[in-house]
Amino acid sequence: MITNDVETTSILNHKLRDKTGEYVLNQGMPRLLDLYEKYGVKATFFYTGHIAKLYPEMVKMAHRRGHEVGSHGLTHEVEKAFDVMPPEEQLSHLKQSKQILEDIIGEEVVSFRAPAARVDKAFPKVLQEAGFKIDSSVSSQRMDMMFSFGALKKLNWLTAPRKAYFAQEDNIFRKGDSEILEAPISAIGFPYIGTFMRIAPMLNRLTRRLLYCETLCNGRQFVFLTHPNEFIDEERETDEIQRRAKNYIAYLLGDVVRHKLKVKNLGEKALPIYEHELKFFKERNFKFLTCRELYEMKKQ
Repeated sequence: MITNDVETTSILNHKLRDKTGEYVLNQGMPRLLDLYEKYGVKATFFYTGHIAKLYPEMVKMAHRRGHEVGSHGLTHEVEKAFDVMPPEEQLSHLKQSKQILEDIIGEEVVSFRAPAARVDKAFPKVLQEAGFKIDSSVSSQRMDMMFSFGALKKLNWLTAPRKAYFAQEDNIFRKGDSEILEAPISAIGFPYIGTFMRIAPMLNRLTRRLLYCETLCNGRQFVFLTHPNEFIDEERETDEIQRRAKNYIAYLLGDVVRHKLKVKNLGEKALPIYEHELKFFKERNFKFLTCRELYEMKKQ
């Protein structure tokens, strides 16, 4: 499963920036869509409601090529993360983002990923009420959460199931009998995501090999996460690193260190690295699924 989070985050400038959306529209999305067409990939694109309203054509261009459109919440603002908002505000954001996307593509949106993968335990109940069927916000056994926001709640990843599972209604990190299917983002200590792929390509390949051995043993699904804004070449506005965290340690790890790592191999330089990953799966006859397709398989 190839999943893409689409937002206005400028990695180079370390902030949300509407202008970055133009680069995503004109560079990031076309580059990824052409690469996916080359390898026969059907992917899921999770859009924030904010970027979808700014650039509805960005949503349509993926939908026209047969990819699934999912929700990435209403905004990617740190203070509006789903692990800090109260349930009623979570529900409002989910419904608004869902409606924005459905109005653009003219069909139901059933898949969700939280911005920065930040959710609280009781999230399945709110997702169900908002009309979603599948979530992909958990990253089982991923251990780099100290470099991101919401690290304490992400400790729940360490004991979450590794294969796709229907979650408990009151605990998204545990198997249960809710209607929400959780498709964990692949990790084995290190995450299998675009950021890590760019920062440490060789170590990422080792991670993928280990995950592949696990898949051969138990059939666990691969769920890769990347962002179109990783494949854009934009201008740097300032060398100043915006402080988003109140706590100094969180600022040092989540803002300063994380930013310095994330700017490696941005833009066109990331494309051949990513193509190498897609080749690996294509050569081994993997089937590329959307989140919706996985849900339909699990419900049979």
